[in-house]
Formats: sequence, structure tokens, C-alpha cells
Amino acid sequence: MTAQIIDGLALSKKLRASFKEEVGALTAQGKRPGLAVILVGEDSASQVYVRNKIKACEDTGIHSVLEKLDASTTQAELLTHIDKLNQDPAIHGILVQLPLPKHIDADTVIEAIAPEKDVDGFHISSAGALMTGLPHGFWPCTPHGCLKMLDDIGYDLRGKHAVVVGRSNIVGKPMAMMLLGRSATVTICHSATADLGAMTRQADVIVAAVGKVNLITADMVKPGAVVLDVGMNRNAEGKLCGDVDFEGVKEVASWITPVPGGVGPMTITMLLANTIESAKR
Repeated sequence: MTAQIIDGLALSKKLRASFKEEVGALTAQGKRPGLAVILVGEDSASQVYVRNKIKACEDTGIHSVLEKLDASTTQAELLTHIDKLNQDPAIHGILVQLPLPKHIDADTVIEAIAPEKDVDGFHISSAGALMTGLPHGFWPCTPHGCLKMLDDIGYDLRGKHAVVVGRSNIVGKPMAMMLLGRSATVTICHSATADLGAMTRQADVIVAAVGKVNLITADMVKPGAVVLDVGMNRNAEGKLCGDVDFEGVKEVASWITPVPGGVGPMTITMLLANTIESAKR
């Protein structure tokens, strides 16, 4: 068996084309969606991510604002910027690019964003809504993108065993809640899991989101499983790769996401979706 590829890039292009039409209709009604992105400091990776987000907004017609602040910006100054954006009716989504400089507390900053503009889905209000199944929050973009990819291949999660490897607030925990919401039986694994392979070999769906090269190998995957690789790493040769040994696992799985070109493009796409949804609300 050789796995079929879940092409996140192709799905992303399809969704963004539909978003462009939706944004055009909203703009005609005087409700053009607007996203503000705040970048603090000169982190090179963050600059690339922010540039991609702004370009995605431009391509779909979403109004975008980029605020670049010096690394020396105080927490109080950053909170003042956020408060102004909270009050701006032209801005429907606010994103503060992480990581922040060490002297700024990320949790305090995230909680300062108005919940109705929390398009990253990191606010405790959004997390609570996801946990309790209420509709008023926003889902974090990366796990939301994973769910969209499963939908795109027509995969029915009901009754399936899903193993999420990773327990972060950004991917692991919300991913588990979304899978649970689709009636999957969910196991969350992490660095203290005694025998990771014993867990993953039971899984119909594996979501790997740890940030460790080749963490998931072919012998850890049940034949026919669906494998979603959220990892974004560099191997010894400097090549971009995920948490999954792609070449080995693709010979066992039924479906697999590549890195790059898998989950990554869907993260920004779901950010656009959340911004549009915020404008509609």
C-alpha cells in the first residue's frame, strides 16, 4: 500500500477562491473583513509568517494592517496597541505573532484581545467555547485546518480511534476536542507517554504535533491509518520536514499529509476563514 496524499496546498487554493467571492460580497455590503497583525521584534521566522498572512489577506480582498513594533516595546505599550485595535470597527480580527520578546507575557497579551476578535482562537473564551461545544468562540487555525483536510477526503471520524501526539494549547488540546466533537475516541500522548508506539498502533487517525524529526515511524502506524503531520522541523541536511518519517509511513498509511504542502497552508487559510466569520458576526 502507498498512501494517498492529502494536498493541503490544493485545498487551500480552493477554499481561498471561495473566500475571495465571499469577501467581495461582504465588501459590497459595507462589511469588508479586516485583520490586524502585530509583530514585535525581528524574529526572522515570524517575519516570514507575517508576510505570508498579509499576502493571503491581499489575495482574498481582506483589509489588512501590519503593526511592526521594536523588540524593546514594553508590555504596557503593546496592550495599548491592542486596545486601540479592539475599538477599531474596521478591524474584525487581531493577531499578535508569537513568540514575543521574553519581557512580555504572552498569556496576558492574548487575554487582552477582545474575544470577538480572537481569530487565532487562543483566548480563554475561545478555548472554553471549544471545550463546552458552544459556537461563539473561534477554533485555533492549525487543528481547524486538519479537520478540514479530513472533511475534504470524506473521512468519517465517528467511532474511530484518533491519537493526538502533543498537548499544546495551540494544536494538541484543541485538536483533541475537535475530534471528540466529531465522535471519535481520542487519546492524547505526550513526552511522558511510556510507550508511544503502543498507542499509535491502535490509531485509525494520528495527528503528530510535537516538533521532533521522525518521531512517528512506519512500525508505529497501523496499516490503513490516516496520518496528519503538523510538525515543522529541519533535518540534518537543513531540509524542511515534519514529525513523521514520510517515506516510511507512506507505505503503511492510507492517507498522509506531506511537509511542506500539507497542514501548513491550511493554517493561514483558516485564519482567513475566522476573520471572515468575525466580520459576518
